[in-house]
Amino acid sequence: MRKVMTSAELKLWNELRAHRLMGLGFRRQFPIAGYIVDFACPEKKLVVEVDGSQHADPVTGDEARTLRLEQDGWTVLRFWNHDVIRDIDNVCRHIVIAAGLG
Repeated sequence: MRKVMTSAELKLWNELRAHRLMGLGFRRQFPIAGYIVDFACPEKKLVVEVDGSQHADPVTGDEARTLRLEQDGWTVLRFWNHDVIRDIDNVCRHIVIAAGLG
């Protein structure tokens, strides 16, 4: 678990925290199936991950992690840091749609 968020994670967390996004209840650094996900909405079984350049390398295990979460019924959304920084409205729109509210 990391205490310090990246600038992209902080920007997204400011949109998600305290039910600010369409009343969805997100938790930060949430444990699921032996993994710690960036953000999770347990009610909708929705995971949101914010990825930097280190995630472009398949060695990171993101595919196996995503597969495991999906097998447990979670929907996993991944956004690049630069997408969150440059187009937070579109990122939030995708999250709302994935939660079945859009």
